[in-house]
Amino acid sequence: MLPALMAAVFAAAPVPPPNVVLVLIDDMGYADLGSYGARDIRTPHIDRLARQGVRLTDFYSNGPVCSPTRAALLTGRYQQRVGIEWAMMPTDRDAGLPRSEITLPRMLKDAGYRTAIFGKWHLGYKPDFMPKAHGFDEYFGIIGGNADMYSHLYRTGANELFEGDDPVKRPGYLTDLITDRGVAFIDKNADNPFFLYLPYNAVHWPFQVPDKPSDVRTMETWYDGTRADYAKMLERLDAGVGKIVAALDRHKLANRTLVIVTDDNGGERLSRNTPFSGAKGTLREGGIRVPCILRWTGRLPAGRTSRQAAASMDLTATILAAAGVTPPRPLDGRDLLPLLAGKRPPLERSLFWRVKLPDRRQQAMRRGSWKYLHDGKADLLFDLARDPGEKKDLAAAEPARVAEMKGLVAIWQKQMDADAARFPMNERIGLQGIGPVTK
Repeated sequence: MLPALMAAVFAAAPVPPPNVVLVLIDDMGYADLGSYGARDIRTPHIDRLARQGVRLTDFYSNGPVCSPTRAALLTGRYQQRVGIEWAMMPTDRDAGLPRSEITLPRMLKDAGYRTAIFGKWHLGYKPDFMPKAHGFDEYFGIIGGNADMYSHLYRTGANELFEGDDPVKRPGYLTDLITDRGVAFIDKNADNPFFLYLPYNAVHWPFQVPDKPSDVRTMETWYDGTRADYAKMLERLDAGVGKIVAALDRHKLANRTLVIVTDDNGGERLSRNTPFSGAKGTLREGGIRVPCILRWTGRLPAGRTSRQAAASMDLTATILAAAGVTPPRPLDGRDLLPLLAGKRPPLERSLFWRVKLPDRRQQAMRRGSWKYLHDGKADLLFDLARDPGEKKDLAAAEPARVAEMKGLVAIWQKQMDADAARFPMNERIGLQGIGPVTK
């Protein structure tokens, strides 16, 4: 009877909430991982996660540039609701994600998680906008959009590296520093539930390869680089992911950890977005379709590929559901776990995007395989199932569908603008125009 009694006790014991490791890559192309078709870049560690988990083919970043996607990822809602619609610049000193917003790290921290971010923030420069104001116990990384990988200075010479709310100096290649902090955090918190957010700055410019600290960048050389440089940067990031996974394995945490790897927007000029058209900064598929891999050993099937349409904000809802946390307000994102585990059929989604700049105005919507895109003055329609490269405009052949989707976009925009009115400090983000985004 004793073994049976013990089994009953263990069965009745509460299951601890899972740890979460969220890796966000910067400016990576859709086809730049081996598991997504890359042939000239070796990413064995991320590809291993794809083999051990679920690989999404129709996953989207919430925005076509850095800050919007990060805002959506931390709030689980469309970034337009807080007025963050474009990449923040150092001149946007009074803008940012306000402390009043309910964020993923704060909800997890309130549920007993230890929370940390090591990497790129890019959601505000003042203490009220910075990570510790949003529920992160620890923060180390660059506060803005990019920095020299060795000196950690912006191209103007301003320091970008912070520890908590304070600027710091630390020697080392930025990708390695982020990885090392992540491993140390896992080692320190292996016995407690934790949320580890690793938004790497790679493979964003400046395109500086690892192990070459003599490569000092200036205003004139900031954007220089080759595809080979880009490949070396991504391979070092992949090695970092390998170290993070090894730390989880060392503490026997694979079954207790949801690991997610994704990207903040489509690839830039050194990236490959095959088979899609467009690139970072646009609402073509190449600007917003990104890789996404989820591994949770024992909870998600291994080696599965899912065509479920989803977006960055869905990861927020998914993480909260995995942690057993009910958000205090409705999210725009959806929990993907039942869909990816095969417990529910695929869900037809309506997803929306917008670029609202003086020199680029676009709106887009995807529902099923159909994508509506308003680009400048033209209404375009594509069937992504047959035409992923968006080469054949079907708007003239499907006027009723265009009118319906255009109307839904208008309703969505009205809702977003009503919410954004609460955050007038963010109105000026993007007024400088596109700038160097596609340089």
